[in-house]
Amino acid sequence: MKKYPLFIDLDNRRTPIIGGGVAALRKARLVAAAGARPVFIWPDIDPEIEREFGDAAEYIDCRPAAADLAGARIVFVAVEDGDDPARWAELAKTAGALVNVVDRPALCDFTTPSIIDRGALVIAISTDGAGPVFGRDLRARIEAMLPARIGALLDFAAGYRDAVKAKIGEGGRRAFWERFFKGPVAAKALAGDEAGAREAMIETLNRPQDAPGPGVVHIVGAGPGDPDLLTLKAFRLIQQADVILYDRLVSNEILNLARRDADRVYVGKAKADHAVPQEDIEARMIAFAREGKMVVRLKGGDPFVFGRGGEELEAVRAAGIAAAVTPGVTAATGCAAAAGMALTHRDAAQSVTFVTGHAKGDAEPDLDWGALAALKNTLVVYMGVGKAAAIAGNLIRCGRSASTPVAVIENGTRPEQIIVKGALGELPALIGRAGVKGPALLVIGEVAAMADGDTLSQLLEKERLVA
Repeated sequence: MKKYPLFIDLDNRRTPIIGGGVAALRKARLVAAAGARPVFIWPDIDPEIEREFGDAAEYIDCRPAAADLAGARIVFVAVEDGDDPARWAELAKTAGALVNVVDRPALCDFTTPSIIDRGALVIAISTDGAGPVFGRDLRARIEAMLPARIGALLDFAAGYRDAVKAKIGEGGRRAFWERFFKGPVAAKALAGDEAGAREAMIETLNRPQDAPGPGVVHIVGAGPGDPDLLTLKAFRLIQQADVILYDRLVSNEILNLARRDADRVYVGKAKADHAVPQEDIEARMIAFAREGKMVVRLKGGDPFVFGRGGEELEAVRAAGIAAAVTPGVTAATGCAAAAGMALTHRDAAQSVTFVTGHAKGDAEPDLDWGALAALKNTLVVYMGVGKAAAIAGNLIRCGRSASTPVAVIENGTRPEQIIVKGALGELPALIGRAGVKGPALLVIGEVAAMADGDTLSQLLEKERLVA
């Protein structure tokens, strides 16, 4: 550690800034955010500074004297090289202040870091001047990982510190707060439900502390597979989870984001192979939560689009367990983007319909084929590979042209994705020639002609060249 980091209380403190230009204005904004009263000292102060700060700052229109710096904890020197910054730095140090000189690290007692400000939470990042651009980039990444209401959560926790201290012995407080920040009370506070959080906090404090408190279940959409398509909230929850229950559509790259000590429980289903019945999945989620754990039910795509997330939410809440849902990029939008294809287009489709091609057992899906054929807009079929011949045949029988464009996207957004396109009448042949097994999405409608991907003739030509 080259420099020792610390946080200085500047609330209502006069903080001199020697200079009157853009650099001085930037430093003033930083200290003003910490409650300081900026004091601009320089013969030529930019009028823009006075317009921005008005009476919230002081202005001394001359070169600094020792009396101007008396009592200051820190002083910023923001002048050009020709204005002798070393002289003013020495004057400030003589007055007993710590000094920062803009763009002159050799003259500095301290440097200004990249700052993340979330109220009670303040994170400072320094590269010791070696890579300020990298520091700003890192700040942006950390900002993205933090919940928007993290400051409000910390304020909420601070309001109960004395109550926790009075109720729980010193040896148990750390464990209590660790459970708190991963549990249902914090989840309510982060969601903006302050009344619910207060009620839950009081209930938690009144419960015997040797008994495990209730956990919380998060039903989370993992998106179509590319980890870069996770929402920021989903990313945070995966990293915080004690237990992750995941299905077969969740990629290893996403699972690898979890903590090393998190339990990973596979509860996936494949066509006609429900290895873990839905009722058992729900029971496991509830059991883990009753052990006081933070449970993440991780589902491919969006949990509320053909993901049975609604059933799981109902079951968990019926058991008296706190639950929340985090949406994900659904397969339709993710795969369409991967194929360079819009689902709606002003010239080709004014609406889009999502249906499932999967039915119980080996039965055909019970759909209104006449209505779907008459729409003449984009039809997206989830889990339709196994019934592709029946789907195409029913649509054509009900009036949809056999020449209607169709695209098939397998493992969309992933490195192993396959994208093929053709006409509705050749859909089974297209799937067979491309070797598509699933998970895959069928897109039927004029927009499918815009998709990137091989046609049936191109697949046949590739086969010929290989042979």
